[in-house]
Amino acid sequence: MFTGIVEELGEVVAVELLEDASRFRLRGPLVTEGAQHGDSIAVNGVCLTVVEHGDGEFTADVMAETLKRSSLGALGVGSRVNLERPMAVGGRLGGHIVQGHVDGTGTVLDRTPSEHWELVRIGLPAHLARYVVEKGSITVDGVSLTVVEVGDDWFTVSLIPTTLGLTTLGVKKGGDPVNLEVDVIAKYVERLLGPNTGENVK
Repeated sequence: MFTGIVEELGEVVAVELLEDASRFRLRGPLVTEGAQHGDSIAVNGVCLTVVEHGDGEFTADVMAETLKRSSLGALGVGSRVNLERPMAVGGRLGGHIVQGHVDGTGTVLDRTPSEHWELVRIGLPAHLARYVVEKGSITVDGVSLTVVEVGDDWFTVSLIPTTLGLTTLGVKKGGDPVNLEVDVIAKYVERLLGPNTGENVK
């Protein structure tokens, strides 16, 4: 379980392409402090399992399903990534409930800068649009954000200087892919109230 409050801006230091998966080695001195084999770390909002760790770096295997549903396959050596450790029991829930299970990818459409913040418009797949509501929560590349406005196939978020400076969202440009995780509570409510009206979200 995560909160979508990014702890560290990490970096991909190696990528090994396997037959139906990839193995990533990432640098993140803060998130690897005290890490153990089998621990979870969210990378751009994707929950990955620590396979090896040491010297401020960790290795994680990314299976084909994760590569298909997320934008991790587009990462290369030198790519910056948002990193977060799981929420500690009894800790403050600073963002919202985030599982690290990406529902799909969106695309940065445009950015509107202001003096103290920046409005970013993101396109999203039709099957996810029904879960996004004005003033609701959404996770973009692992960052917990509040939705400002919603269209048929897009939404906007307002980024404060801290988010712009400490996460990858500060450098994303038009056309760049982003990982999206919608509110899990909305998915459960839909499931409980009746048959799914569209493509299943897992």
